[in-house]
Amino acid sequence: MKLTNISIGLRTWKTVVSVVLALLIVNTYGTTTSRLTFAMLGAMTAMQPTFIESLESVLTQIIGVFFGAVVGVLLLMLPIPYIAATGIGIVLVITVYNLFNIKLSPSLPCMIILTLTTTPDIQPIAYALGRFWDTMIGLSIGMSINTLVFPYNNTRKIKSMIKSLDQEVLHFLEEIFDGDSILPDIERLLENIKELDRQLSIFSKQWVLLRWKKNRNKLEMFETCEKKSRQLVSHMEILCSMREYGRLDSENRRTLAGQGALIQDIRLIDESTELDLVTNYHVRQVLQLRKELLDTLR
Repeated sequence: MKLTNISIGLRTWKTVVSVVLALLIVNTYGTTTSRLTFAMLGAMTAMQPTFIESLESVLTQIIGVFFGAVVGVLLLMLPIPYIAATGIGIVLVITVYNLFNIKLSPSLPCMIILTLTTTPDIQPIAYALGRFWDTMIGLSIGMSINTLVFPYNNTRKIKSMIKSLDQEVLHFLEEIFDGDSILPDIERLLENIKELDRQLSIFSKQWVLLRWKKNRNKLEMFETCEKKSRQLVSHMEILCSMREYGRLDSENRRTLAGQGALIQDIRLIDESTELDLVTNYHVRQVLQLRKELLDTLR
C-alpha cells in the first residue's frame, strides 16, 4: 500500500494487528497504563524481519524481565538507599551477563531494577509477576503472527539478483572484447555479491519448520549459486588485472555469440600464444560457471 511517497509494508500491518490483539487480551482482566505498555512492547519487540531475530528479541525480553524482577525484589529486602540498590543491581546484571556470555542487551533488567527500587509504594512481587505476564502475552502474539502470517520471504529477490548478476557478466565480457583498452568496472559486481550474501543470511534465518525440507533444499541451492558466483567473480578479477588480452578462440567466440553477446574484437587466432591461452582459459571458466549458475537456479 502506497500513499504518495510513503510506503506501508506488510510488517507494519502485522505489527499493528499484534499490538491491537495484545491490548484486547490485556484489557479483559483489568486495564492499566503499565499493563498496556508492557503488552505493546512485547508485541512490537517480537516483530523482527526474520525468525531468528524475532526469537533473539523474545529471549531478550523474557530473560531481562525475569532476571530484573528477581534481582529487584531481592534488593528491596536490603536496608540500603535506593541509589545504592540500583547501582548494585546494575553491576550484578552486567556481571552475570558477561559471566555467562549472554549476548543480549542488559538494559531491560536494569530498567526494571530501577523501577522497583525508586517506587516506594509499589508492590514488588505483584509488579514483577504482572510485568512478566503482560510482556509474555505481547511476545506470544507478536511471535505467532510474525512467524505464521505471511512470513518474510526474499526468495524472489535472491533469484532476481542472481539473474541480474548473470546479465552483468555478459556485459562484462562484451566490454573486455569491445576493441578498446578501457577495462570494465568490477566493483559493482563485488557489491552485488556482498548484497547477495546479506540476502542469503536473511533467508537462512527465516522460519523453516513449515515445509522445512523444501526450504532447506532451497537454501542449499542458493548457497551453491553464491559459491559459483564468487568463483566466477574471481576469474573476472584476474581478467581485469591483465594489462592486455589475447584473442578469442572459435569456441569462446561461438559461445558468446550464441548467448547474445556483441563481440567487436575481430582478431582471429592463427597460432595460439601464451596470452591467448590464459585469456581463453579464464573466459571459458566464466562462461562455464555462468551456465552452472543458471542451471542451479533452474
